[in-house]
Amino acid sequence: MSDNIKILVAEDEKTLRDIITVYLTKNGFDVDAVCDGNEAVTAIDNNSYDLIILDIMMPGKNGKEVCEYIRSRLDIPVIFLTALNTEADIVAGYEIGADEYITKPFSTGILLAKINVLIKRYKGLMVKDGLVNIDEITIEPARRLVKVNGKRIELAPKEYALLIYFIENKEQVLSRDQILDRIWGSDYEGFDRAVDTHIKKLRKSLGKASYHIETVIKAGYVWK
Repeated sequence: MSDNIKILVAEDEKTLRDIITVYLTKNGFDVDAVCDGNEAVTAIDNNSYDLIILDIMMPGKNGKEVCEYIRSRLDIPVIFLTALNTEADIVAGYEIGADEYITKPFSTGILLAKINVLIKRYKGLMVKDGLVNIDEITIEPARRLVKVNGKRIELAPKEYALLIYFIENKEQVLSRDQILDRIWGSDYEGFDRAVDTHIKKLRKSLGKASYHIETVIKAGYVWK
């Protein structure tokens, strides 16, 4: 990953903060590290970051409050790195706006992989002035707001995730299994018919812009 990528690490445990900082620096990132939420907000106000890693249980503003602050102002990937590992905690983290939720203890290799994927995803969307423009479709990722020909459309979470996944993989045929794994998760025990159902809903929501989604017989779907 390019050394032009700047990351903020907000973690109150010094040993862990130092480990992450050294590891990411060795892997070519420009890293700032702070020990509490108030310092994180100050750093965010005074710097431009490509990704932010937040501990949830920090002094001052906690990680959730910092994430809400980020989402109200910026469209950049956020990773929660925390010991809070219940299903309710994880769901709450995603609802606040986290892109990834990693529980402690964790592998630095996994953290690096998730960072690279998120940065590639955000850069691939070509966000400019907080907006993604694809022909007649406009997306404001920070608010998960989608417009077609200037008119806002309402998308359910799975439909929005499908839309972003398609755009990230433009002109690549995506199988139902690939879509299930990415959108529903590898542990999903439902049927691949769920993919067809949600894509049908997405097409209906997109209206005249639904032509972007093409069915590839016996293979899956592709965004054109």
